Amino acid sequence: MNSININRRRFLQTASASLALSTFGPQGLELLFRDKPWRVGLIGSGWYGKNDVFRLIQVAPVEVISVCDPDQRMLQEAASLISQRQKSGNTPRTYTDYREMLAEKDLDIVLIGSPDHWHALQAIEAMKTGAHVYLQKPISVDVLEGEAIVAATKKYNKVVQVGTQRKSTPHLIDAKKQVVDAGLLGKISHVEMCCYFHMRANGNPPVEPVPDFFDYEMWTGPAPMRPYDGLPHTRWWRTFMEYGNGIVGDMCVHMLDTVRWMLDLGWPQRISSQGGIYVQKGGKSTISDTQSAVFEYPELNCVWQHRSWGAPTDPEYPWAFKLFGEHGTLAGSTMQADFTPYKEGDAIHFDVLYEKEKYPEDVTEDRIELNAAPATRLHMLDFLNAIENNSKPVADIMDGHISTASCILANTSMAVGRPLVYDPQKMIVVDDSEATALLQRPYRDPWNHPMPDKI
Repeated sequence: MNSININRRRFLQTASASLALSTFGPQGLELLFRDKPWRVGLIGSGWYGKNDVFRLIQVAPVEVISVCDPDQRMLQEAASLISQRQKSGNTPRTYTDYREMLAEKDLDIVLIGSPDHWHALQAIEAMKTGAHVYLQKPISVDVLEGEAIVAATKKYNKVVQVGTQRKSTPHLIDAKKQVVDAGLLGKISHVEMCCYFHMRANGNPPVEPVPDFFDYEMWTGPAPMRPYDGLPHTRWWRTFMEYGNGIVGDMCVHMLDTVRWMLDLGWPQRISSQGGIYVQKGGKSTISDTQSAVFEYPELNCVWQHRSWGAPTDPEYPWAFKLFGEHGTLAGSTMQADFTPYKEGDAIHFDVLYEKEKYPEDVTEDRIELNAAPATRLHMLDFLNAIENNSKPVADIMDGHISTASCILANTSMAVGRPLVYDPQKMIVVDDSEATALLQRPYRDPWNHPMPDKI
């Protein structure tokens, strides 16, 4: 028996393999076990960048040949860890400027795990150089960036898989099939989504010199240049609207995307949001600590709520969605799902899948989300299948754009103090010139904002 068949047999013993086989069929699965490895590059070698590349290495023949990060220490650490994990044992080339890495034009796939304010420029440039892209969510920091990525995907005919991997989460796939698709909920006329994690970093670190190993100018790129007050990598950059869209852009995008997938929803008809910094007023953070948003669909409101203080309303579901139907409720999170009928029928519980025995290296990996690892592996397999078959992945760029832009528009609604109606054909907020002007953030020189009509 050759090595490919041995690897295939071992792969087929895993839970994610069973899901892959049921999703792609034998032909699609066979394509994943090819003699020639995919040539992979990673932009952003922090926590989730490494997480994504390690999951890809686990499920497919790949050769990570280049890694980019403006932090030399983190870059070298990532290159070393990748050499230990990939089959060849080769150490990837390292770059601090993604443009130099992409200029080699030797990549089949680029994984992008950089901060949100870089996603659009890096994804578009990667596609220009011939690569397919695995792009972490949210896909953009403003709406027109997202429109530009969509335009680039069409122009260059590339597959973009967005890192909204709830669509590949085994227990949520089961819940969708057995509850939603089976009609157990009946008509669904209300959805609640929430995040009550205390995840809003907030403090007053002093301004300090930029260390020699860190290119702060390159890290900042098109975003506003803040005074340097320490390495921004772990949670710190997410506390600033300068680089992202707060907890709505970080956490609501996952749950809204999941709800849209489960219920087959497109663009919301109208979006409104209220909130601000109500409790955690000390410190430098510029993102809201309290916020609600309503995404309106015909006879259905999807309501979001987050607080970075206090206790969750339901301790079993602190970051979650709940679908309220005429016959019952489905609650879902990254950890579990529960169907509760109102009268007739049995309750159904869905548990998270772990694959620690199948992938023992997961257990010792730094900061790994063990509950999310199987979902990311399946998401990677779906991505590769879409590349091989020139088809849409489960988290296609358009769906990623709708979910991302809807969350951005919620923040815009909060800023202008009124509901918004977005017209995706005209790329304007209907009858609202002030909000339309906010669809594009200003870029810091010398960076140029990508525009969909100029791709």
